[in-house]
Amino acid sequence: MKQDITAHSIANTIRMTRSLHEGAFLIVEGDTDARLYKRFVNEADCKVIPAHDKDKALEVLEILEKGSFEGFLVIVDADFWHLEGIKPGSVNLFLTDSHDLETMILCTPGVLEKILDEYGSTNKIKRLKKSVRDMLLQNALPIGFLRWLASPSKGNLSLVFRDLCFENFVDRTGFKVNIDKMIDEVKNNSGEIEIDRKSIKSRIKSLKKENHDPWQVCCGHDMVKLLAFGFRFVFGNKNA
Repeated sequence: MKQDITAHSIANTIRMTRSLHEGAFLIVEGDTDARLYKRFVNEADCKVIPAHDKDKALEVLEILEKGSFEGFLVIVDADFWHLEGIKPGSVNLFLTDSHDLETMILCTPGVLEKILDEYGSTNKIKRLKKSVRDMLLQNALPIGFLRWLASPSKGNLSLVFRDLCFENFVDRTGFKVNIDKMIDEVKNNSGEIEIDRKSIKSRIKSLKKENHDPWQVCCGHDMVKLLAFGFRFVFGNKNA
């Protein structure tokens, strides 16, 4: 099981592989990241290793550096580090330019447009008041702020964002997130936890007034879920 794989076991595997592989090692967060980054390296010269989460990737970095191991790089999602002014503490560590890998893909010119050409309805998209990219950012922003408020650097709230049902808080007609319903959905998804909706909503509004870069705030996973929602109910064609 992936959860049973430790940073030490990953580091030991890399050390043992060195006898057979003289090239570089690229350590990334997960399997999806590994599949993508493999497209940009020559596998004969660089082996891509998934660490199965960010904390493990950073721990592998620490273990290998303490052992004076050379010839490796670690790439992890920036998450909120850029917003919080956190810099990589090692020459072997790289952060994504925006919040995560998915946001880097979605903000790249031409990528979203190709997806929309394939699965979007031209007529429906023309009727939208904003571009799909802007609408994704606008709707993912309050969720991103809530994620930030829940992070250890802010409120350290025990909120669970995995498996959220976006249909419970996104309006199909206007394609807009209802913040009250979003907070309730996250609360209900988090089990036995008490949060003050009014206070949380006020803090989200305060963060919004600070004009943070939305590409640093928004989580790519949320944007992808919103894109899927949009294709199904707002601007998709029959293939969506």
